Formats: sequence, C-alpha cells, structure tokens
Amino acid sequence: MAKVVGIGGVFFKCRDTAALGEWYSKWLNMPVDPSFGGASLKPGEMPPNSFTVWGPFKETSGYFDPSDRPFMVNLVVDDLDGALRQAAQGGARVMDEIQEEEYGRFGWFIDPEGTKIELWQPPADKSDAAS
Repeated sequence: MAKVVGIGGVFFKCRDTAALGEWYSKWLNMPVDPSFGGASLKPGEMPPNSFTVWGPFKETSGYFDPSDRPFMVNLVVDDLDGALRQAAQGGARVMDEIQEEEYGRFGWFIDPEGTKIELWQPPADKSDAAS
C-alpha cells in the first residue's frame, strides 16, 4: 500500500505574493526564489531534532488566534529570539509568550497578510553538546 512520507509544500492564497515573499526574504532570511515567489526548504538542511508535523485542529480551536485564517504555518528557525526580533523589525505583531518544551522553543507572530506564524527552534543536538 502507498503511504505518505513527507510534506511536499504549504500552499495558500494571499493579496500580494511578491510583497509577502520579499518580506519573508528580508526579515526572516527565507530563501525565496523570485521566479516563482516561493521557497524550497530541503529536509536535509533542517537542524538536528527537527521534523515536519501534519496536525489537524478542531474547527473550534483557538490555537490560531488572533488570526482569523483557518490555518497556521510553523517554520523551523535556528535562533528563535533573533527571528522574533527580525519579524518585529519588519512590522509583524509578535506574541508576548515564548513556550519552552523538551522538544524545543516556540514563539509566534502575525505576518503582513494576517496569518499567525509559529516559529520553532528545536533543542540542540545532544551529540553536538558533548563535543
């Protein structure tokens, strides 16, 4: 039987694809390719201890608040505090809370199109800490 083995992309509608791509490129150093306006993020380039999640939420969930969008994007970052500062410098509305879990640190902001973005910094690779 065939099976799903990964997330091939996150696709969504927005008002101004060029402006949103430029914002993510400038403020979060996302490798946006102007030829198609998106970014190719390779799984092998993600930090150790990171992974991709497919996670449906109940339609009554408040987890995506204060955005009224029916989705939220989680981006893996190498420096949560730095990424949140950069997003704020770019005009994003940064949420006050930072959540610390055994599987990493999380922070959130609302991007220029009104979408809630969750940033995740995975924990340091334990094998790297010993060296």
